[in-house]
Amino acid sequence: MVGSVPPVGPPASPAAASPASTVPLSRRVLDPAAPAGPAEPPDPAGPSDRTRGWYENELGWPTVPGKPVRLSVGVRFDVLEVPAEAGHAALRRLAPGSPVAVEGARMRLLVAAGSAEELPGILRWLEWGALPLDLRAVGAGGVIEAPLPPGPECSRPPWPAQGAAVWVRPPEAGREVEASLPTVSALGGGGGAPDLVRWVDTLATHCHRVRLRRASAQALAFS
Repeated sequence: MVGSVPPVGPPASPAAASPASTVPLSRRVLDPAAPAGPAEPPDPAGPSDRTRGWYENELGWPTVPGKPVRLSVGVRFDVLEVPAEAGHAALRRLAPGSPVAVEGARMRLLVAAGSAEELPGILRWLEWGALPLDLRAVGAGGVIEAPLPPGPECSRPPWPAQGAAVWVRPPEAGREVEASLPTVSALGGGGGAPDLVRWVDTLATHCHRVRLRRASAQALAFS
């Protein structure tokens, strides 16, 4: 009987094993230099889920199914939309707690639910109705893009895309938003909110000024 050939050199000890042998095969194939240890599990709650949860659970605001997250208008609030330049100029007349957002070159200012229906009549009464002010209202049945909630989510990826909706004055969790919104029943500032008629007059004034500046700049450019 032929004897077996003894192995050459001492047997390998577990401590001498290659570090790569402790890395899962799939990671070694994708990244040969990957450190040992299991891959981190993915976050089960994506940004859209966290955003939707903040609005629905923290604020009690209804959202619309689907992505991106959108807010239902006309339930807790209506929206006045103006050029961002006009909106920023008017903010000093708005209560600090009244939420305001921007999306690209447009500013969205939250007002009391039902205000969208009042806007045309208010503009006529203030004698702004005949002018193209670029002042629009979103009311019952409308939707707006949900700005990313304030906090750490805004400082790490995925960051909001350029032109995405962001809060200038975010709503406060646990606080009833209605108390700070302009309304026709505020009578000049009840609960810290401005009267809707005065607020619309302020916005219309700044929208008109923006329109005149743009028209003047355009005339100079073609002169």
